[in-house]
Amino acid sequence: MLKFHTSAVLTLLLCTASQAISHETQTEPDIPPALQEYMGRTIAQTMHYLGAPWLVRENRENQERCSLMLATLGIKPGMTVCDMGCGNGFYALQMAKMVGAEGTVLGVDIQPEMLKFLMERATEAEVTNVKPILGTVADPKLPIGTVDVILCADVYHEFSHPEQMLAAMRASLAPNGVVVLLEFREEDPKVPIKPLHKMSKAQVNKELTANGFKLVKEFDKLPWQHMMFFGKADDERASE
Repeated sequence: MLKFHTSAVLTLLLCTASQAISHETQTEPDIPPALQEYMGRTIAQTMHYLGAPWLVRENRENQERCSLMLATLGIKPGMTVCDMGCGNGFYALQMAKMVGAEGTVLGVDIQPEMLKFLMERATEAEVTNVKPILGTVADPKLPIGTVDVILCADVYHEFSHPEQMLAAMRASLAPNGVVVLLEFREEDPKVPIKPLHKMSKAQVNKELTANGFKLVKEFDKLPWQHMMFFGKADDERASE
């Protein structure tokens, strides 16, 4: 996910270990070859589970204003929401409190180790409405037509099969459901993230609209990230 210029050791660890992820997740016969580029953008490698402690670093709130982002998601009690690429559950556990006992958080990850961390943290926090889902690089294994909000927090740029993933996410949305992309701003050189892990608004919009989505809302008050809400495009537009 995030890789700072100053974190050389972590960067090396994640880049080399991600090769194992790529090999492991390509063993299913129905998964096509992974893409290296998509619509003019180089696809980043997946963060390995050994880097999971970094996701819950103490200064993340100060750097990213995570609480402001969560308050802007529009999550309500009783909703079914998804934390896509949930890792060890930094956002999933917070969203679980927001949807309440009648709601459900679907925590999707392609690494079983991450889901193990997620459920250990959920047990410790006495959170019982989080459901772990082991997806693949091409299929998040979400239920059809039922998800109100899918949060992709700094993860979409790592999708090696973006078209398959977006199609599956679109199919999983409830009629008024949204996919929310958080991506570090490529347009801002002051954001201390490596360029490979940034995206511009134009690039995000180009890729999502080409895959049956329409931009319905934006939030521009986070310190480092774009926050863009996408709903299903109408059938005519989606078929273009």
